[in-house]
Amino acid sequence: MSGLTERGESRRQINARKRISRRPSRLGIPAGTVKPDREFDPEAGFPGLLRQTWQRAEEADGLRSFVEVLLTLDGHVPADVQLRALTAPEEAALHALCGLTWRTADTPGTSGPTAAGDAPDARPDDEETAFLGEIGLSASGRIVLRVPSQGPLRKDDLVGGVRRVPWTKRALRAYGERMRAAAARLAESTADCRRWLDEQGPEGRDELLAQVSEAALRNAPFVLYQQERQYTNFREANNLTGKTLWPGHPDCVLSSLRGLPLELWSDHDVQLIVCLTLLIRSAGFGRVEEANNTQLTVDHVAHMLERIRRGYNGVPGGTPVAPAAARTVAALNDLAVALRTRRAEAGRGAQLYREIHGALMHKIERVAQAPGERARAREDAMVARLTERLPLSGATLHELGEDLAAAPGWLAGPAGGFGTGLEHLVHETVAAVTEVFEADFTMSRGMRSLPALIEALREERWPEICDWDITRFFCCVVPDPSAARHYGGSAAALADAAWAMSSRMQYNSWHFIAGNLPRTDEVAARDHFVPPTIPDVAFYSDQHHHGHVNNKVRFSIRSPQAVEVAGRVFDGFIDLRLLRCAGTPFDEQDLLAVHRVSALVGRATGLAAALAAAGTPVEVTAFDSPWHWSAIAGGDPASASPETGPGRPAAATRPPPPPPRTPPPPL
Repeated sequence: MSGLTERGESRRQINARKRISRRPSRLGIPAGTVKPDREFDPEAGFPGLLRQTWQRAEEADGLRSFVEVLLTLDGHVPADVQLRALTAPEEAALHALCGLTWRTADTPGTSGPTAAGDAPDARPDDEETAFLGEIGLSASGRIVLRVPSQGPLRKDDLVGGVRRVPWTKRALRAYGERMRAAAARLAESTADCRRWLDEQGPEGRDELLAQVSEAALRNAPFVLYQQERQYTNFREANNLTGKTLWPGHPDCVLSSLRGLPLELWSDHDVQLIVCLTLLIRSAGFGRVEEANNTQLTVDHVAHMLERIRRGYNGVPGGTPVAPAAARTVAALNDLAVALRTRRAEAGRGAQLYREIHGALMHKIERVAQAPGERARAREDAMVARLTERLPLSGATLHELGEDLAAAPGWLAGPAGGFGTGLEHLVHETVAAVTEVFEADFTMSRGMRSLPALIEALREERWPEICDWDITRFFCCVVPDPSAARHYGGSAAALADAAWAMSSRMQYNSWHFIAGNLPRTDEVAARDHFVPPTIPDVAFYSDQHHHGHVNNKVRFSIRSPQAVEVAGRVFDGFIDLRLLRCAGTPFDEQDLLAVHRVSALVGRATGLAAALAAAGTPVEVTAFDSPWHWSAIAGGDPASASPETGPGRPAAATRPPPPPPRTPPPPL
C-alpha cells in the first residue's frame, strides 16, 4: 500500500527522502549519485603499520633491537603486550635467545639460564650453531618464532618475510630447560582448571558459559590466544559470539560446549572458560578487553590480577586486598571477588581509567595520580572561557555546576542563538575544550528529547525505547579550523569528517542506552554494549576501525558520565570526546581535566532531565548535518542543489564557525 503517513508523505516519498545524502557537502543530493571523494585503501591503517614495523626492524642493529621493534610495533604498543601473546615455546625461545620475558622476579618460570648470560654448566662448544630458527611478524601483529622440532614459518601469513636466527648449543639447553618447566606448569594448571570446573557441576558450567557468551556479545572486539589457538569475536576469524555469530550459533566455541561432558572439553577451552570467568568476576565484562591480544592462561591472569591488586591497594582508604594464597583457580577466584569490591572503594578515592593501545586493541586499567599543575591550568582556562560565554560564575568547574544547579531554568529556554540553554552550554563547552586542550576535534553526545524518554520510562515502554533509531540522539562536533590541514585544506572535507563523527556518536548513544534498561526479552534481543563508566585515553586508534582510518582518529580521550533520568541512572548517557589526528598524544593529566569538564555537561543534562520530568520540555534540535555544514564550512544548507551541493552565503544560518584558536595559557 502507498497510504499517507502522519506527515502527509507517501511510502515512495519517505523512501526518496531517506535516500537523500545527509553528508554536509552533499545535502539535497540522492545518495550514490556522486563519485566518492576517496576509496578505502586496504593497505591503510594496520597493514601499513606492520609494513613500517618490519622495515624498521630490518634496519635495527643486533637481534635484541630487531625483536624490540617487532614487540612494540615500532613504538606503537608496550612490549609487555606482545610478550604475553607468545605461546609457551615462543616464550621460552625468546627468553633463551634475547633474555626478554614478561615475567617478573617473583613470577613462576622466570629463573633459569638464558643466552644473555653464562650458563653454570658452560662448555667449550657452547657458541657453536646447532639450529637455524626464524622470527617473523604475522599479519595479526604478533611476533612468531620457529623453534626446534617445528617446520618453517608459513610465509603467506607473514609481513615482509623472516629473519634467520642461529641458535647456539647454550641457547638450545636454556630453551629445553624452560620448555620442560613450562610444560609442567601448563599441565598442572590445566588439571587444576578441570578440577574447579568439575566442582561447578553441569548446571554451574552452563551458567559460566552463558555469562562468558554474554560478555563476548556485549563487548567491543577482542582477540585472545590459548597457546596456538585463537579465540575472537572480531571480523572474519570469528569463533565466539559477537557481531557475526549470534548466541547459540553452531560455529561459536561457547555454544558447542553447552551440555558437553567436561572430559570432552579441550585443554584450550578449559583454560579459556576459567580465565574469562576470573576476569569477569574481578570487574565485569569490560575486564575481558584488558586481556586483548595476549595469552589467556592462569599464569597470565594471575599476573594481571596481582598488578591490579597493587594499584588498588595504593589508594588510601578501604580494606587492602591480600595477595592470592596460591596460583590455584580457587585462590585466584577469591582474589578476583575481593578485587571487585575493592575496585568500588578505589574508585571513590582515585580516578580509574583505561589506557587503550589501538594497534592491538589492548586496554589497561590504571589508577590515576592526583591532578597536577597542568590539569589545574587546563581547568582554569576552561573556567575562564565558560564564565565569559555562559551565564555561570565560579572559580572551578565544580562551582560552575553548583551555580547552574541553583538556577537551572535557563537550560530550557532559548540562549546563545540556540533553541535551549542546554544546547548553548554543550556547544560552548565543546568549543572551549577544542581551544584549551589543543584538540583537532571535540564532541559531546546526548538525547534529543528528554521528555519523550521520560514518558517512555514512566510507562515502561522498553520495546519502544529499543526501537528508536540514531536520529533520537545528537552529537555536537566542533573542530579547530586548522584541522582542515589533515583533509587537504578543505573546509567541506572538515565538515564531512565532523558529521561522520557526529553520526557515529549518535550510534554509540543508541548502542549503549539498552544496556541501562531492565533485561526484558526485547532488551536482551536488542544489539547493545555494556555502557562505559570510566574514562579512557587512546593511542593510535587509526589502525583497524575503517571510520577511524578514514577520518584520522589517532589520539583521543573519552569521558563518559552517568545521568539520572526519571529516577533511573543511565551509565554513559553523555560523554565528552576529544581527538588529535597527529602530533602529541593526550595523557593522564589531560584526561583528569577533561573528566571534570564532562562532569559539568553531565550535571547540566541531569538538571535538564529534572526540568523535563517536572513538565518543562527540553528538546535538542541543533547539531544535525545542516548545522555542522553551517558552523564549520560557513554555508547555507537551504541553498543546496543536486548539482552543486550546499551553497556558501556570507553568513551562516546557525552559530558562526568556531573562532581561530586562542593559545592556551602556559602550562
